[in-house]
Amino acid sequence: MSETSYLLAIDNGTQSVRALLFDLAGNLIGKGKVELQAYYSRHPGWAEQDPEYYWQSLGEACRLLWQQVDIDRSRIKGVALTTQRGTIINVDASGQPLRPAMLWLDQRRAEVEGKIKGPWGWLFKAIGEEATVDYFRAQAEVNWIAQHQPEVWAKTHKVLMLSGFLTHRLVDRYVDSLTSCVAYLPFDYKRLKWAAPRDWKWQAMPVRREQLAELYKPGERLGEISAAASHHTGIPQGLPLIAAGADKACEVLGAGGVEPSTACLSYGTTATINTTRKRYLETIPLIPPYPAAIPDHFNTEVMIYRGFWMVSWFKQEFGLREMQRAAELGVEPEALFDELVNSVPPGSMGLTLQPYWSPGIREPGLEAKGSIIGFGDVHTRAHIYRAILEGLAYALRQGMERIERRSGTRVTSLRVSGGGSQSDAAMQLTADIFGLPAERPHTYETSGLGAAIACAVGLGLHADFPSAIAAMTRVGRVFQPDPQARQTYQRLYREVYQRMYKQLKPLYQSIRAITGYPQ
Repeated sequence: MSETSYLLAIDNGTQSVRALLFDLAGNLIGKGKVELQAYYSRHPGWAEQDPEYYWQSLGEACRLLWQQVDIDRSRIKGVALTTQRGTIINVDASGQPLRPAMLWLDQRRAEVEGKIKGPWGWLFKAIGEEATVDYFRAQAEVNWIAQHQPEVWAKTHKVLMLSGFLTHRLVDRYVDSLTSCVAYLPFDYKRLKWAAPRDWKWQAMPVRREQLAELYKPGERLGEISAAASHHTGIPQGLPLIAAGADKACEVLGAGGVEPSTACLSYGTTATINTTRKRYLETIPLIPPYPAAIPDHFNTEVMIYRGFWMVSWFKQEFGLREMQRAAELGVEPEALFDELVNSVPPGSMGLTLQPYWSPGIREPGLEAKGSIIGFGDVHTRAHIYRAILEGLAYALRQGMERIERRSGTRVTSLRVSGGGSQSDAAMQLTADIFGLPAERPHTYETSGLGAAIACAVGLGLHADFPSAIAAMTRVGRVFQPDPQARQTYQRLYREVYQRMYKQLKPLYQSIRAITGYPQ
């Protein structure tokens, strides 16, 4: 009888870093988890973290895993890494960080001076997309650093994403998965590689090609665990590190939602809806699909930036009673928050929330704000909490319909993962609002599982991605839409929610003009 082989997936998200051990059937064998301070702010709107904090926490997560599982580590065949997206780290020639990491949550903006020159500039002016390009330039962290910290920029040897920084620490090479390239950097999303020399993005930022990591497809070998990394983490020296991808891409893969007719919802800090397809498809013009964790595939993603952060916000601002009661009862707070949701009828007695707590580019635009309408004297904290969950589901349904219109492919089922998917109440109202079965994957750790799938294929332990997905993913519980609730939601969605942004946009614009927020 052959020995069981294992795969180690390291998942460094916004809220925690986890070392996860999977077998080849996708079963989670062990987990070491370290909670993270998501970021610190030295100024309003800034979101930074010490890169060494991530590396130290990764090592601690691995040590916690080894304490939990009693296995021969020679049976671990490979490692894969998945991380939060859009977090930028500048390092010097010795690989040491020059400044704190700038997280994807950071809201500072670079100054935009002048226009893109040459044919690209003429094209953007002709098609009316100069504002979108200027938004990209303002958002690019490298532009802010070059403008405000020129001494840091002058010493910058490499500009790395968190994935590239941790990969360098693990294998001592400046390499990364191309599927991790979701950031304001000169990446060609259509051709899945760094942009060609004449691409407009090189005009839009000061970064040079030699400052960027070499990119590999999911399943390709990035290197071997170094002696120093082995000493820090306990991972066997020489073990291959296989390219996986960013956490959302790996989450889609680990949820098994890889057919265009299946939409993958992620109820995480950022809430997203994704479909996977072979064809490059811009759901919104000039806003690209992101690289999928399957080679040469794309995820058509619509994002609600603050997503289930809003649930954390509610718990912090209004949920003290449930948090204290949960501690007294020795249960998870989520169980009591589900009670809150279930104490309120579908539709929250007309209380309707638009979850634009952070602005967007098109719809919502730069002026967007969150809003709640329909208040009456019947409404309580429970109604507000349910309205938050409903508002997120409405927004993601709107994203699904946009994907369907652009792709011509109808979505027939949902896979829901991320922290919010652990709430039965959230799963049920999602099925009701979409009018589709909402399927929960067999494991909560879908992003880590997606990384493990890429690792298994890269090592030849499964023949290819389809066979690995078939062997390692499966559906757990399925929530069917309730016909009566669906009818209520259908009317609220069509007659109220879909009209809110257009009706409120002029007021958002006035608020922005008067207060200067958001900038």
